[in-house]
Amino acid sequence: MSGPSASGAASIIRVMVIDDSSVVRQLVQQLLAQTDDIRVIGTAPDPVFALRKMQQEWPDVILLDIEMPRMDGITFLRQIMATRPTPVIMCSARATGAGDITAEALAAGAVSVIARPQLGVRDFLREAVVELASAIRAAALAGPGTRAAAGALPGSTGAMASALRLRPVKATSREILHDEGWSAVLQRHSADAILAAPGREDGYRPPTARIVAIGASTGGPQALERVLGCLDHRCPGVVVVQHMPQRFTRSFADRLHRISGAEVKEAEHHDLVLPGRVLIAPGGRHLVVRRDGLQYYVETLDGPLVSRHKPSVDVLFRSLAKAAGSNAVGIIMTGMGDDGARGMREMADCGAATYAQDEASSVVFGMPKEAIHMGGVRDVLPLDHISAVIEQYASRESQ
Repeated sequence: MSGPSASGAASIIRVMVIDDSSVVRQLVQQLLAQTDDIRVIGTAPDPVFALRKMQQEWPDVILLDIEMPRMDGITFLRQIMATRPTPVIMCSARATGAGDITAEALAAGAVSVIARPQLGVRDFLREAVVELASAIRAAALAGPGTRAAAGALPGSTGAMASALRLRPVKATSREILHDEGWSAVLQRHSADAILAAPGREDGYRPPTARIVAIGASTGGPQALERVLGCLDHRCPGVVVVQHMPQRFTRSFADRLHRISGAEVKEAEHHDLVLPGRVLIAPGGRHLVVRRDGLQYYVETLDGPLVSRHKPSVDVLFRSLAKAAGSNAVGIIMTGMGDDGARGMREMADCGAATYAQDEASSVVFGMPKEAIHMGGVRDVLPLDHISAVIEQYASRESQ
């Protein structure tokens, strides 16, 4: 028997590297060999070869290029998530339309998307080993219980293999986005690093218009499209944290704006939270809600990763507990890990109405499950009911 569950090997993160560049494959393998807890169990130039290797040993994390000459990586990602969900880190070209590509990859279930700067591949990889190892560790740590068990593929992956369709993919230049440093991921911070915990008085805020906070991760972009696409200008003010790389949240917000009847925009410092407006937390910044009289506004703050994320759902939810108390509505949606579970409990303790997406409609039932286990969830809802719940709070001062 092999893999994390075998004889003391639980700390080893097994990685499959899928990239059409032999230079990238070789250097990633060499650089990750310098770590004590990450082992490359195989490399492949495309998903077809990778699938054959993974039939012998399934990885804990897959590093997958988006553009490859024989097959689109997103197609393979969708098949992985449909048959055997596994943390996947995708490498994306930063070019025109990259925001839509990134949103598509995250919607399909990728844990994160790494973009590559215009540097020599060899030079970049020498400098980026810390960031690469950090991303792999974050993916492996993101959701306890989501890492694949050791062993051969189940019978369902035969359907995966037959479903794959090869097609030419246009080669593009590659760029890399540097993520948070190694130590930032290993050192786990709570929301205390950004703002103090709510006090007893925070549960007794004067009535205001309702304000809705949503947190999501893996599978969230697609889920948010379905929820926000049903809202119109009469909806209450909404603030959203979706785990997404820096520099891509603006195009993601623009994409949502095109399909929603509400105004959707990437949040900027001191933006007002208004009825009919949805603010998306910018990548690489925490989103905090403040209150001035009866008016809510947001701040975008720097700081350490909280619950291994920036923006963090825990930070957003805590800020709502403090600023809005019982005027707040919290919704936690599909995603790996436990970010948002503590913040949702704080919201509930301050009188907020709290909801979690159900397991059947979640791509990964990690964040909702943890929030339920912590006792902070009032009701569990299928994805298709969430927009109706948001709309019922429009223009209400109490519920």
